[in-house]
Amino acid sequence: MKRPAGGRGRELASVAPLLDELTETILYDKVWDRAQLSPRDRSLITITCLIALNRDQTQGHMELGLENGLTVEELGEAIAHIAFYAGWPVAVSAARKLKTLVETQKQAKE
Repeated sequence: MKRPAGGRGRELASVAPLLDELTETILYDKVWDRAQLSPRDRSLITITCLIALNRDQTQGHMELGLENGLTVEELGEAIAHIAFYAGWPVAVSAARKLKTLVETQKQAKE
């Protein structure tokens, strides 16, 4: 499977090689590649969990989610929906991350 943020997490291999290995061989090669859920659905689940937990991997997974078939509108809907379950501040933070991602992608196309 394609790695979120272009595999940016690999920079930790020099200090946490086992974490890197487990991420590559279990999380991506076994969990993400299972046929029971589509990559699109896995992305939506992952993004909403990362938003709820206010994690820094959110934007990279949003980018991957768009590549996996999610739309900006769907991500916006997910953010609004989980605001009531995970909290308003994390939803606003996620909306800002999505806005930055959309603006960055727009500039890259120009």
